[in-house]
Amino acid sequence: MSKGATVIEILNHLVDEIESHLGDDLDIDGIASATGTTGYHVRRMFSSLAGMPVSEYIRRRRMTVAAADVVGDEDLLSIAVRYGYGSTEAFGRAFRAVHGVAHGVVRRDGGPLRSQPQLRFRLTVEGSTPMDVRIVERDAFRLIGHATRVPLIHSGANPHIQAHIASLPVEAHARLKSLGDAEPSGILQVSADVDPDSTEGSELTYLHGVAVSATTSVPADLDTIDVDGGVWAVFRAAGAYPAALQDTWAATATEWFPSNPWRLRPGPSVVAVLDRAGDFSTATTELWLPIERS
Repeated sequence: MSKGATVIEILNHLVDEIESHLGDDLDIDGIASATGTTGYHVRRMFSSLAGMPVSEYIRRRRMTVAAADVVGDEDLLSIAVRYGYGSTEAFGRAFRAVHGVAHGVVRRDGGPLRSQPQLRFRLTVEGSTPMDVRIVERDAFRLIGHATRVPLIHSGANPHIQAHIASLPVEAHARLKSLGDAEPSGILQVSADVDPDSTEGSELTYLHGVAVSATTSVPADLDTIDVDGGVWAVFRAAGAYPAALQDTWAATATEWFPSNPWRLRPGPSVVAVLDRAGDFSTATTELWLPIERS
């Protein structure tokens, strides 16, 4: 596939490569580079559109195809090696994780089996709701505040983040507001060190804080995330919280990136709360995502 392909074309090419190399370690970074993009962007887009990390899809496809061999008479070690596993034990763990039963049960009874169909990505153009987005170029800056490690949760409020914020004294919020001197302005919700596959339950760094210029002196008791200069896509969302924000986040993958000449680059994602109800049931937010030209 030549460089300059669309996100959808690249993802379908990746699916074809997976299918042709089910027993091999796939060089996703190499495949992405050959099509003019990055492995980071491909992993993030795949996870957002497929609803699972590319690594999980590969495992499911391997075990779907391997099931046909398991019900035969071939020795299990040969089957395990064919699909990239060094032992029947490792193969057995992967098989059980996908099918819910041991391969021995399937060999004896012929099932039950769970199938993962081969994916095919398509772009459905609706265009009924324009996305409110602006492109911003920023010099290097810092995000400072109170950080913790939390598991990634895709839908609904993250109770670990809620508990972290609730543990901060009232005066900590006022202090942070007084320190902020750069955009994004106000108290920020920062997600950093996110697994490129966006695996549910994987750990990320969450920082409750503010943005300051790269030259601002930072108090020693606050955590710091240094952010490189670059371009950002800023998406505005308004409505039920956090549903409207999460819907906008999803739409960046399903609608905006496939239709625009930009891709994600490594860096933190930042949510700025512009306005909210007293009980936080509704809010107007801005989602800042680091991007670069594709």
